[in-house]
Amino acid sequence: MSKRKIIIGLGGPLLLLSLLLLPKLSLFRNSRILTLNNSASVTYFIKAPISVEDLAEDLKKQGVIDKVDAFVDVAEYKGLSQKTIALGKYIIAPETQYRTLLNGFTLNSAGNGNAEVEVDVTFNNCRDVYQMAGKISTKLAVDSLKLVDYLTNSETLKKYGFTQEQFPAMFLPNTYKMYFDTDEKQFVARMADEFKAFWNEERKQKLNKIGLKSESEVVTLASIVYSEQSRNKEEWPVIAGLYLNRIQQGIKLQSDPTFKFCWGDKLAGVQRMLNVHRDIVCAYNTYQINGLPPGPICIPPAEVVDAVLNREENKYIFMMAKPDYSGLHDFAIEYSKHLKYAKIYQNWLANELKN
Repeated sequence: MSKRKIIIGLGGPLLLLSLLLLPKLSLFRNSRILTLNNSASVTYFIKAPISVEDLAEDLKKQGVIDKVDAFVDVAEYKGLSQKTIALGKYIIAPETQYRTLLNGFTLNSAGNGNAEVEVDVTFNNCRDVYQMAGKISTKLAVDSLKLVDYLTNSETLKKYGFTQEQFPAMFLPNTYKMYFDTDEKQFVARMADEFKAFWNEERKQKLNKIGLKSESEVVTLASIVYSEQSRNKEEWPVIAGLYLNRIQQGIKLQSDPTFKFCWGDKLAGVQRMLNVHRDIVCAYNTYQINGLPPGPICIPPAEVVDAVLNREENKYIFMMAKPDYSGLHDFAIEYSKHLKYAKIYQNWLANELKN
């Protein structure tokens, strides 16, 4: 067979092969040559399942890419689809190659995107798990109602060993690093791990020393201390010592924040508490019940929990707000002295309300 015939014979298959490989070679080239359009780093969230096409359009709106069709082609070439695009938070650096960005969005075996970064999850000043769920839903992709349903589910309570009233004690306010797509089960499991880590052997020994029975009781007392005094932390161990004195002596705690808790938001802005407010029938009203209420009246900072564990060993039984706007208190052992402080404060408050 002549050279000419051999060349002609090979030409057909080579041409067909080149036609087949050319698109793939072009995609391969585009995936490495095409870079992003953004001139500065962009924080980008994928908050819900999304198709490759919709992802491309959104990235174009954000000024990250300018070649939608090329981006979709490269994504499909790499086998990316709605099922393999991971929800989460991403930091997109400028001049990143298309293939690198797509690799970062790809779901890995751990259930996260390869380039997914963690978010800061903070919840402070929450009265209950309902308020906490609302704050968590602004930080994570979890729906607040779905989180509340899980938090109030009897199986969840059984799993973690709390009553519904005690459960807020498991959640210690802080700033935690979590992935944006953390779901309700993962969030609660993480909080359980943090709770166990916090309650080390040293803290458990202090718990027994102050005469309380469980971690949730300590947090419950801390919630009362914090509700009485959120401005001046130097008073936390003093107030904790006072309330522990009352518990040990069988005296009702008579803490105003506990009956306020019973009223929900109805007493917001009310400065002078009356007997009609204190007479509300409620398991949390320490003017009616003996000892601690069934659970926390807020979710207190861990620092307050430690203040209870390291309470001041005083003999105080009574406390009254000082007649000023300092937020501090006058403490007393004898009831007669407490009455003097109370009269001074009430006269001051009456004058303030007139002005």
